[in-house]
Amino acid sequence: QVQLVESGGGWVQAGDSLRLSCAASGRTDSIRNMGWFRHAPGKEREFAAGISWSSGVTNYADSVKGRFTISRDNAKNTMYLQMNKLKPEDTAVYYCYADRQVGVVRLNGYWGQGTQVTVSS
Repeated sequence: QVQLVESGGGWVQAGDSLRLSCAASGRTDSIRNMGWFRHAPGKEREFAAGISWSSGVTNYADSVKGRFTISRDNAKNTMYLQMNKLKPEDTAVYYCYADRQVGVVRLNGYWGQGTQVTVSS
């Protein structure tokens, strides 16, 4: 089992920056991927950014490319999302995600409780 705790959300103005953190605990030795999803009011939860825990290869939704940067500190079992040039449409609850792999077996994923990001115009 993996436990995930997000932090760093807040209320900012358009153009500002925030850095979200996600601290993982539990079976962190088997984490394969981590990432961020976001859920805006009236919309479905959507993928924002992801990272391979071992290789550091990243992936971004088109809507955040060039503005958001995902990174991880393996020693601290922590993932970050640096969000720059925030827009009102970035307003959402941001959820940390992790999945695990043992050998070739991929295990079920885990979710954090979410952190609110509100961007005013």
